[in-house]
Amino acid sequence: MAPKPRVLVVDDERGIRESLSSILADEGYAVGTAASAEEALERASTEELEVILLDVWLPGIDGLEALSRLQCYPRPPAVIMISGHGTIETAVRATKLGAFDFIEKPLSLEKIIVLVRNAVQQRRLLDENNSLRSELRHRYQVIGDSVPMKALRQQIAVTAPTNGRVLIYGESGVGKELVARALHAASLRSKGPFVEVNCAAIPEDLIESELFGHLKGSFSAASEDKIGKFEKANGGTLFLDEIGDMSLRTQSKVLRVLEEQRFEPVGSGQSMTVDVRVLAATNKNLENEISRGAFRQDLFYRLNVIPFVVPPLRERLRDIPTLANHFLNEFSVAYGKKTRELSDGAMDVLLRYPWPGNVRELRNLVERLVIVCPQAKIEPHHLPPELFRGAAESPQQPYNTLHEARSAYEREFILRKLQEHRWNMTQTATALGLERSHLYRKMKSLGIAAPE
Repeated sequence: MAPKPRVLVVDDERGIRESLSSILADEGYAVGTAASAEEALERASTEELEVILLDVWLPGIDGLEALSRLQCYPRPPAVIMISGHGTIETAVRATKLGAFDFIEKPLSLEKIIVLVRNAVQQRRLLDENNSLRSELRHRYQVIGDSVPMKALRQQIAVTAPTNGRVLIYGESGVGKELVARALHAASLRSKGPFVEVNCAAIPEDLIESELFGHLKGSFSAASEDKIGKFEKANGGTLFLDEIGDMSLRTQSKVLRVLEEQRFEPVGSGQSMTVDVRVLAATNKNLENEISRGAFRQDLFYRLNVIPFVVPPLRERLRDIPTLANHFLNEFSVAYGKKTRELSDGAMDVLLRYPWPGNVRELRNLVERLVIVCPQAKIEPHHLPPELFRGAAESPQQPYNTLHEARSAYEREFILRKLQEHRWNMTQTATALGLERSHLYRKMKSLGIAAPE
């Protein structure tokens, strides 16, 4: 059963305190009373209050001063101001200080009940919103223990509070969108919208409409007015993903918006002003695109104020165990599974694989393993065959001795054959030209565990 919402009635008139507390208790609230602002501030510092009904005129600290102090609390309650002889000036000041509402005496009990109910709902919606924001900040953490990722996190911390435009470079799947969202979450615009546009996924004839919106009838398919991404991102962040795939015509219009913070929806003769921070990302070399006439040099300079580079996963092997374990925990919780663990042998295969799909490929693999692997510990035989082929074809890590190199090759080769024959020991031994007992000894010496 959910706890009753806690309400505090603050008034120096005993009769008002008693009548309001009685009415609100009948409505299902846990009600407390205080005769002074000092007492109210003390209680608010130690109790989780949803709403305070606060008289303006109190002995000692007055209600407006108390309201101002309450706004500095970590979780300020919703405050409804009460006044026996209120003025418009007082009401305006109370609203500016953060009051939920302002009501004059003599009090309408029906109105009080409605106001308190609405204030509780608003307070809980705000709590939920703050909780979601906190969850999003955690979700959009840039994870990794390697030197490049530590440097990237530091760069985000320095850059996020500014309005500087950022151009994020990196191969597909490295986490460019994650960096953009982390920048937004740590910025002064974090309470505003984050709007993403994949420039490569939108047809050429629709991208202007997507970015700037359109009016009904402005072209044959425009059956109704449409709000564009720039307008949706007003007060927040617009992320232009794969900016290198944007047409030259659209590039010129985006350049104008960046210069003037103003644009015209398709079919409209009126310009619209917006306040948007633009982040962009690309997996292309834009300087090469400029040299062949496929990207505007002036737009490049506008976007490339603060360049970020997200290295591919194969260049930061130290991050693979951290990322893999993070994804294992994430998907184990998401699917209600017992937390999975990678064996040393399985982790060794992951470390030898070149990861052409980068972090996205690793994340998808871990999700698949959590879903289909029947055991809590993931062994090499649970991994898909392509990981062994990729590992065999990729440049190998240096070995100190010939014995280490030979053992590593034997292990990968035997694992691949076991995968091909679905761990049928007789067939695998025949394919390898070994006795079955010899195969078992080899597996034991190389740390290859047979499936249970």
